[in-house]
Amino acid sequence: MKITAIIQARMTSSRLPGKILMPVLEKPLLQYMIERVQRASCVESIVLATTVNKEDDPTAELGNKLGVEVFRGSEDDVLDRFFKTAQQYGGKHLMRLTGDCPLIDPDLLDELADFYFAGGYDYALNCLEPTLPDGLDAEIISMKALEEVHAKATRPSQREHVTLYVKDNPDDFKIGSWKNSTDNSHLRWTVDNREDFELIKIILEHLYLRNPLFKMQDVIELLQNNPEMLATNAHIARNEGLVKSLADEKKSYDAK
Repeated sequence: MKITAIIQARMTSSRLPGKILMPVLEKPLLQYMIERVQRASCVESIVLATTVNKEDDPTAELGNKLGVEVFRGSEDDVLDRFFKTAQQYGGKHLMRLTGDCPLIDPDLLDELADFYFAGGYDYALNCLEPTLPDGLDAEIISMKALEEVHAKATRPSQREHVTLYVKDNPDDFKIGSWKNSTDNSHLRWTVDNREDFELIKIILEHLYLRNPLFKMQDVIELLQNNPEMLATNAHIARNEGLVKSLADEKKSYDAK
């Protein structure tokens, strides 16, 4: 069975605006990601889910240029944007990816898909109990489960972080947590800050021209051989955005 991959991407990031289109080797970061997702055997089609803001006209233009479908929806209600993207372009099974992961590994996407289908899960992910580098996160959710989430999620954090409702209500869904045999969760390959971008730039400049199909292990070996590279963004905590969203929500409720 095949999966529709939905990549959430927008230009108005609070920590590093415009990050998805920042160039390395004359190619925007988002293009690296899309091209890598296209190599996953489990992915039948890719949809770029961006916003209706004029700032995301270039985002949509890149998607069109690369031959992927583009859906434009709410900036703040990300769950609604994702759901309507799935309604228009998706099938029964949807992969959720975020556009700040230019080193996403297609082999790991295929492994997650095999795990999801073999277990008959409503929702499966490789980051519930992190074992992969931050920046290789992926989730798969059934359309049936997504419909329930869209109908029932009410908290602002649940509308911003698409699958948080599932994690908040684990008894209502069959959830599968994929884990890697080796724990590399201390590594950070996502792009949320300037320091993240600098590390990704270094990695791409070292690996891409020699082998555009480089995989997770190639990056790990590069960093093992050049440990000074790790200092670039080692001080940044994982899942900063989610942590901040939940903290802000708690403050709002406490103030009432």
